[in-house]
Amino acid sequence: MTDKIVTAEEMRHYDSYTINTIGIPSLVLMERAALAVRDEILHAFPIALKDVVVVAGSGNNGGDGIAIARLLHIAGVNVTILNIGNPKHTSAEHQIQEKIAHYYQIPETADLAILNTATLIVDAMFGIGIDRPVKGAYADAINAINNTDAVIVAVDMPSGVNTDTGEVMGTAVRATTTVTFAYNKVGLTKNDGKDYAGNVIVANDMGTYAVD
Repeated sequence: MTDKIVTAEEMRHYDSYTINTIGIPSLVLMERAALAVRDEILHAFPIALKDVVVVAGSGNNGGDGIAIARLLHIAGVNVTILNIGNPKHTSAEHQIQEKIAHYYQIPETADLAILNTATLIVDAMFGIGIDRPVKGAYADAINAINNTDAVIVAVDMPSGVNTDTGEVMGTAVRATTTVTFAYNKVGLTKNDGKDYAGNVIVANDMGTYAVD
């Protein structure tokens, strides 16, 4: 199972089956994803935990990021959430994660300057969904991330890398490590994607089930 490589459409199909047919809620999958990234960060980069910044987009990948921020905060890590994108377009799961983060009083900002002092950055902007060139605030955030000396951990996919082709969609995060969920993705294995992904970790105990 760990050798399987999937496209974005296939991964969405598997997630949909898991959520809608089996009945495992999307928030449970999100929590398991966040736990996998937290564990990789704590085990692989203990010397880079001085100032962690989680860059969260408005979709479910951003929700993953906010959950990761909470889990790191609970583990005693100094972490700040950098929100990118339109807050009016956040997904339902993202909003729930945001509410929990507020309870834990995790610092949040929209100022890219926070990246200048980051020792580790979690890229949680796009995940597997991107299919058009990155522009605007997202492009600015990606370029700012790449201009730091921080360790960069991408959540599922480096933001800006096409999941199916490995193509850089205008600009993309250059990750130290990518933690991808359930199965490896085609775009992490070919073209520029394999270079931008860095070290790829497949977190395959996600409760996601493939039905062919």
